[in-house]
Amino acid sequence: MATPSSSSSPATQIMLAIYEKKTTSIDLYRPLRNYIVYNYSEREAQNLEDDLQTLKQYRTDIERASPSDSLTSRRDLLINYFRALTAIESRFPISPESDHINTLTFVWHDAFKNKLKASQQNIHLEKAAVLFNLGAVHSQLGLGFDRGQVEGRKNASHSFMKAAGVFAFLRDNVAMKACMGSSNTVDVSVECVGMLERLMLAQAQECVFENTIAKGSSATVCAKISRQVGIFYEEALAALKVAPLNQHFEKAWHSHVQLKAALFYAEACYRYGLELHDKEEIGEEIARLKSGINALSEARKSSPKGAAQQLLDAYNILEGNLNRNLERAVKENDRVYLMRVPPASSLQPLPAFQMVKSMPMTEVFDASKEKMFASLVPDSSAKALSRYTEMVDDVIRTQAEILQQGSELTRVRLKEMDLPESILALEGHSALPTTLKEDVDAVQICGGPAGLEAELQQLRDLRRVNQELLVQTEELLQKEATEDAQFRSQFGTRWTRPQSSTLTKNLQDRLNRFAANLKQAAESDTRIERSVREHSSLMSILDRHPIESVLPTLGRPIMSLDANEDAILGALKQSLRQLETLGAQRAGLEDMLKEMKRKDDILPKLMTSTGSYDDLFRKEISKYDQICQEITKNVEAQENLLVQIQAQSNEFAAVFNLEDYKASREKCFKQIEAAIAKYQEIKENINEGLKFYVTLQDAITNMKQQCSDFVMTRSIQCREMIEEVQRQMAGLSFQDGKNTGNYNYPSVGQSNQPQRAPAQQPNAGSIPQQPHPQSQPYYSPPQQPNTGNIPQQPHPQSQTYYSPPQQQPNAPGYNQPPPPYGSQQQQPPYHLPTARPTYTSPQNQQQPGAAHEYGQPAYPGWQGPYYNAPGQQPGSMPRPPYTVPSPYPPPNQGGYYRQ
Repeated sequence: MATPSSSSSPATQIMLAIYEKKTTSIDLYRPLRNYIVYNYSEREAQNLEDDLQTLKQYRTDIERASPSDSLTSRRDLLINYFRALTAIESRFPISPESDHINTLTFVWHDAFKNKLKASQQNIHLEKAAVLFNLGAVHSQLGLGFDRGQVEGRKNASHSFMKAAGVFAFLRDNVAMKACMGSSNTVDVSVECVGMLERLMLAQAQECVFENTIAKGSSATVCAKISRQVGIFYEEALAALKVAPLNQHFEKAWHSHVQLKAALFYAEACYRYGLELHDKEEIGEEIARLKSGINALSEARKSSPKGAAQQLLDAYNILEGNLNRNLERAVKENDRVYLMRVPPASSLQPLPAFQMVKSMPMTEVFDASKEKMFASLVPDSSAKALSRYTEMVDDVIRTQAEILQQGSELTRVRLKEMDLPESILALEGHSALPTTLKEDVDAVQICGGPAGLEAELQQLRDLRRVNQELLVQTEELLQKEATEDAQFRSQFGTRWTRPQSSTLTKNLQDRLNRFAANLKQAAESDTRIERSVREHSSLMSILDRHPIESVLPTLGRPIMSLDANEDAILGALKQSLRQLETLGAQRAGLEDMLKEMKRKDDILPKLMTSTGSYDDLFRKEISKYDQICQEITKNVEAQENLLVQIQAQSNEFAAVFNLEDYKASREKCFKQIEAAIAKYQEIKENINEGLKFYVTLQDAITNMKQQCSDFVMTRSIQCREMIEEVQRQMAGLSFQDGKNTGNYNYPSVGQSNQPQRAPAQQPNAGSIPQQPHPQSQPYYSPPQQPNTGNIPQQPHPQSQTYYSPPQQQPNAPGYNQPPPPYGSQQQQPPYHLPTARPTYTSPQNQQQPGAAHEYGQPAYPGWQGPYYNAPGQQPGSMPRPPYTVPSPYPPPNQGGYYRQ
């Protein structure tokens, strides 16, 4: 039996490499820079100067290829330059058109017939030539490894696969565009680069076969791998036999590929025959060996001259091995097996096992991360990006709506089934509805019903302070009136000053109205206190901490028929946990969608795309297909789970008597709502009362100040009149009315100091003026005059006393007659003075006019204000010390004591 040792070992040294295309020099720098300046700006061209210089250097290095350059550095240069060309293609239109870059012409020679060349004014020829040279460099790298070692064979195989990948990329993406120009070469045609791809795959599979032989693999494995080598060579040979390649390559290429195809077919027959011999299938073994010998003979006869001697030596070795095995098999069959030898046409194709494939080069050539000329974004790319963004937004919006609808459906369905509240109630964790809980918390933060007593005490204190201020004001006026009556009784007709009761009528009326308002406010306070007492039991529920302790609980049935309550409850809980998990997944899916959109930037790919934008959009938008499918699965799983929960909930409600619990709970909720409503009503009334008393306190304080000013003015008038009467009684007289003194007594609300007209010098013989009135005693008994006639009354125009209120239209408001109740001059309810801005309602910022009254009849059933409060007068006395702290929010307008 023949050994399966290297039957064709000399052939392992025979492989093909491809040489690079040659080009002519070209200046990329100047045309590209001029285009940037013309279409963008000089400043932009300056910013891109480094990129332009880098591109210029790339092209120079491509032109000056030297045998001394390392293949790896050449490979990296070609890859970088191709990426740069991809970035240029979408930003710089290079063509013969007038508005394009039409001064660039790329010239490249054919790699297999150097005399042929192509020249085009488009970048596709440049890209095709660069890719061709890159594939050639990879083939040279593969041929340079030492295939006598395992690692060398592996590296060589990878290099040939990369070369095949480059040629495949050139065929699928660039070759067709490059051949559409007016001038082209065969080497970058679709047919040629397709043939080169199959050739490189054949040599990569051949390296694998060599490694398989070196490892001593079985004859079956070697036969399958060898057959695939032959198939790759046969495909390359088929391409070489048709136009345009049949007349383009040298005869040595045809001879090499044809002999390799036959050699590895015969090798597969030889290896497969060894397997058949071990199985004692001698008849088929003889047929396979004859088929291999015939293939070698036909290839030798039909192949052109020029094959390498090593390849011919491998032929001879393999042919000798086939003939020896055939001779042995024929003898064994004639003597022992006597099997029928099948004809070659009836044999099944030899099995093949492909171990190599073209290396994907899309990522290698991806220029989306290329930073060169990144700042230049043409309008077409910007519009395309906008289209894609709209597509993504539509996907995100649709899926987000599906997720939100799923969550809303879950919420509604669980609320209808009263879950999980019912389970919490069974476990003693009852809870209030959210809105009711917020209202209860607001009541308890304010102190609850127990805190109302402190606010009632504030009402009492404020009412007392107002009453004391009112009494003090009345005492001021009463004291002045008493003094005026005493002097009037003493001096009789000489005391010509107006009576106090005439001047203070409006003030007294106002004080009476304040007193009436205070009386009715006290009655309202009493009603509030009575309401607090009457509803204390209702509102006491709001003082419970926590208030959930008053809620009814869901209990287990007293009698259990089949003791399956725990099983029902457990199954329902498990389903709810699964539903919660689905909800968490939906939240995660929504976040994932947003994150995908945030990271989805296809502008670099748009800038480097050479195909249809629609194809790129379909490819990119497909990224969202998987997450959309997950969202659909989540929603469907939730729908099925809700159906299951509905059935479990019905069973739970029947076992645990859920309807009675719901009725008790609703009754408790209504009780809490009623208590909150009553508390809020009382609280609002108290707040209105506090606001009323504070506002009234300001008004009475202002009133008291006016009365003090009035009393002081009357006191000054009193002294001056006493002085005048004393002079009359002493026999003093003046020559004209001016010498009697022109006294202008200020009305209530004016300055405390009287404004006296300066007395004129008396005539000769007249009696000199008395000292300042303040140096005289408050009251001096009248003296009898010595001589002269003393006039009993001064001239009506020689002396001006305190003017009646009706004669001073510009006097403060208390001088005016009170408007009738309900007149249209009334201010809005609870108008607050500017002196206390804390309690001023926004709609009542203006102070009342001088003609408006403080007092109005208190409410019948409390509708309308107690009074309209004026603003604090400038220069008035300080505010009373008793004030109410500001944390009381102003209540809504309307009566603060509701019946």
